[in-house]
Amino acid sequence: MKFSFNFKKSWTIATKDYRTYFTSPIAYIVIAGFLILMGWMFFFNLSHFNMQSLQYKQFGMGKSLSLTDGLIRPLYGNMNVILLFLVPFVTMRLFAEERKMQTLQLLLTAPLTLAEIIVGKFLSAFLLVATMVLLTLVYPVVLIIFGNPDPGVIFTSYMGTLLLTGCYISMGVLFSSMTENQIVAGALTFAAGLFFWLVNWASQSAGPVFSDFLDYLSLIQHYNNFSQGIVDSTDVIFYLSFTGLGLFFTHRVLDSYRWR
Repeated sequence: MKFSFNFKKSWTIATKDYRTYFTSPIAYIVIAGFLILMGWMFFFNLSHFNMQSLQYKQFGMGKSLSLTDGLIRPLYGNMNVILLFLVPFVTMRLFAEERKMQTLQLLLTAPLTLAEIIVGKFLSAFLLVATMVLLTLVYPVVLIIFGNPDPGVIFTSYMGTLLLTGCYISMGVLFSSMTENQIVAGALTFAAGLFFWLVNWASQSAGPVFSDFLDYLSLIQHYNNFSQGIVDSTDVIFYLSFTGLGLFFTHRVLDSYRWR
């Protein structure tokens, strides 16, 4: 069987679905909620950092807390937690709505390959989340103006966050393709994301080999290097492979649906 893929067709689907987000309140609610939470986190972390810095100076505790350790890492760590909760709201409608409206069969019979459809749907959700994340660039700009943050850590934190988000979205696309109930799709996406976030907790009571395997499966474990300004090819490959596997399983689900 010859594999056919045209990125332009996927991009057309992505931009169309991206605009569709803004025809309903979903995009505005998710973006507003994200920015409000991130704004509060930034203000809280900045206030806490200033208080700690004053205490270091007041009590002569030697070297003061760095901006990277005291503010940047906690801020982007909190961002990843918030996205864990919000991404299911973005992805739950992608295929579930098509199934409920009975337009999925029409989409599958269009002059598009399954891969083009799936990548297009994935990109539409990724574009929306990337829009949300990029709106937070105002925070590092403020830090650069009034402080001296490490730009490398900021860059790798954003890079790691977007790669991690790609994993969330791929799970969301998969579960949305499995049901016509958007609430079920969103709940399964959140549950799976939480499982792969916390899976390394079990490594503490597992054997040496199994412990390493559970650590490797943990999504947040692979983010740690990015938060320290390190880009490790192992982490990049893991995130891309995880995302690709989610899209592959989506392809298998929709392929079986098409032949029912």
